[in-house]
Parts: sequence; structure tokens; C-alpha cells
Amino acid sequence: MTNAFVSRSLDEVRFWSRIMKEHSLFLKLGFRCEDTQLIQEANQFYGIFEEIEGKSHAFNIESDPEQIRRFNVEVHTATSHIWAFKRKILGLVLTCQMPGANNFPLLIDHTSREANYFRNRLEELNNGKLIPLPDAIINENVFFLRIMADHAKFIGHLLDPSERQLVEQARDFSHDFDQLLFQARDLDSMRPQSQTKPLMDQFLDQNRVSVTSLRDFKKAAKDLIEACRIKSLIPPLLADHVFREAERFLEIIDLFEASLSGVQSG
Repeated sequence: MTNAFVSRSLDEVRFWSRIMKEHSLFLKLGFRCEDTQLIQEANQFYGIFEEIEGKSHAFNIESDPEQIRRFNVEVHTATSHIWAFKRKILGLVLTCQMPGANNFPLLIDHTSREANYFRNRLEELNNGKLIPLPDAIINENVFFLRIMADHAKFIGHLLDPSERQLVEQARDFSHDFDQLLFQARDLDSMRPQSQTKPLMDQFLDQNRVSVTSLRDFKKAAKDLIEACRIKSLIPPLLADHVFREAERFLEIIDLFEASLSGVQSG
């Protein structure tokens, strides 16, 4: 149990600290030249999460669990601060105090949801919640399905309009994941009757198929962007960023399926 806590904590911190670091960069790239204070804050957050990411790799599976718990608290504090930063930026954009800024409000909200998810995961780990329960399975799928739907929308809007086929594919993925999100919320409202193993297995299988298709689309787009073979406003790092998050969702589906099998066999 102790090794599981350390392993799970380090996995979460290594993945999400890199995501938070990259969010700082993406937000900074969308600021105007005159937003010097916000640019400075974004640079500070980039440095903070780069340091956290590096520190996470200095630990290993044999690390002292109490030391990892303290580390999780430290990371939680930093993540709460970047969440507040993101919500501040969203407020400025929505109240037209940053005209001409190049970050979609939905993208800023998207990054803040991911920060909130990360800090909640750290709290759950420090409270001993390592094995996902049926409630968590549905809730996490709702979270990640919305993230995937957002990604499809961002890709569609950041591709050059002349890339008609890719834009259409992105719109199709956006529609598909919106529908999966609605289905997940329907399942959530039917609890606990919906939380039988056959229904949960079907739910996860359906999501796996769709996420795999989107992951493959992101991988193809990433390769094309890196090879300068398509026209877009998508930086190669952003293409890789959204690809890694799809991979993450697939890993989580694997964990959920293993958890359900363990509950069933138990």
C-alpha cells in the first residue's frame, strides 16, 4: 500500500507538473506585449513547475511516504496558486479588460479545470484514496471526456481554414465527444443502479474506442505539424501536449478496468 501511494503520487506529479508548466507557456504566448505583469507571473509559474517536475524525478518508489506526502502538499499549494492565476486571466478576458489577447476563454477555463483536477488528485492521494470507486470512474470520465471535446474544438479553430478535411475531422471529434459526455452525465444521474460491472465495462469500452481514434488523429496532426506539412496556428509543443493527455486518458481507462476486475474477483 505504501509503495502504491508513492508510485501513484509520483506518477501524478510527474505528468501534471509538466502540463502545468506548459500551460504557463501557452498562456504567456497569448498575452499582449503590454501585459508585462502577467507575462512575469507566467514565467514564475513556469519556473515553479519546472522545479517541481525535476524534484519529482529525484524521488523513486523507495522514497519515504511521509516525505512524498509533504511533497504533495507543496505541489498542491503551487497548483492552487496557478489555478487562481488562470481564473484571474479568465475574468480579465471575459470582462474585456484584455482586448486583443490571443487565448480563447474556453482554453483558459480548460487549463483551470485541469489545475483543479490535479490538486484534487493530490488531496485524494494524501487521504489514502488510491483505488478508484464507481463514482470516481464516472466522474473522471466526465472530466476527461470534456477535456477531449475541448481539444477537438481548439484544434478545429487553430487549424488554417484552408485545411478543410482536418477541420472537418476535428469538428466530428468535437461532436462525438460532446455526445459521449452527455451519455456519461446520464449514467451519472442513474447512480447507483448504473454502477454494475457490465454497464461500467461497456461505458469504458466505448470511451476507449473513441479516445483511441482521437489519440491517433492527434498523433497524425502532431507529426504533420512537426514536419511543416499542414497550415495552422498550433505550436508543435501544443500538439504534443494534447496528444499526451489523450494517452493519459487511455492509461486511466486501463486503471479503471483493472479496478473493476479486482472488485469483481474480490
